[in-house]
Amino acid sequence: MKGPHVSSDEFSRFVEITKRIRRECPWDREQTHLSIRHNLIEESYEVVESIDNEDWNGLKEELGDLLLHVVFHSNIGEEEKEFTLQEVIRGISDKLIRRHPHIYGNGTAKTSGEVIENWEKLKMNEGRESLLEGIAKELPALLRAHRLTARASTVGFDWKTKEDAWKKVTEEIGELHQSVGKGVPDDVEEEFGDLLFALVNYARFIDVNPENALRRSVGKFVSRFHYIEKKLKERGKDIHSSTLEEMDGLWNEAKKVSRGE
Repeated sequence: MKGPHVSSDEFSRFVEITKRIRRECPWDREQTHLSIRHNLIEESYEVVESIDNEDWNGLKEELGDLLLHVVFHSNIGEEEKEFTLQEVIRGISDKLIRRHPHIYGNGTAKTSGEVIENWEKLKMNEGRESLLEGIAKELPALLRAHRLTARASTVGFDWKTKEDAWKKVTEEIGELHQSVGKGVPDDVEEEFGDLLFALVNYARFIDVNPENALRRSVGKFVSRFHYIEKKLKERGKDIHSSTLEEMDGLWNEAKKVSRGE
């Protein structure tokens, strides 16, 4: 493994490669900020998947792919005279210094909580009109709800205790149950959303990131369902003609296998 520092020559070579490909590749020449925005999202999720799998070699590759998108968008910005890569780098460097006065200035922050509180105050001082600005609408809903409620909590807009947050969850469960009984689809959807939002609030009080928690549960479901499919295939059976009892038995078997029983 090489040293931790990236030489300016390495970085310049990388940037020049991206610019040459942009000039000479027909597909790359056609791309715009809008046309490749979905690729940026996909690459970000692939980075997260490598982290979830603790695949560090994969993470190294996926971070490279993500860096390519940062530079590619910067190249397009330079061509369109919108901004340059140098401005992108200077901007984030200046922001990091500005947002860490306890390191680069006379500020103080002894805990991570104080760092976050100071960070939010600094962002407001930079001209934001709302405390909730800067949380992207495109984020997955659970993650966005978590970020929004956490941001609001920095000014005291929050439940006092986790017990209070849990009471709201049970209240929303009751309202959802009543709504389902009435059978009005829009009302059911709204109450279901309120319940999820209340659970997100409670998650903060028990130090759980709801997006990560659900991703973990989804991964567990996929793994166990694959186990069912594999075992049925070994028995020469097709999952479409299998009974619920058979599948449920294999599901419980998969749970035991995952727990090492």
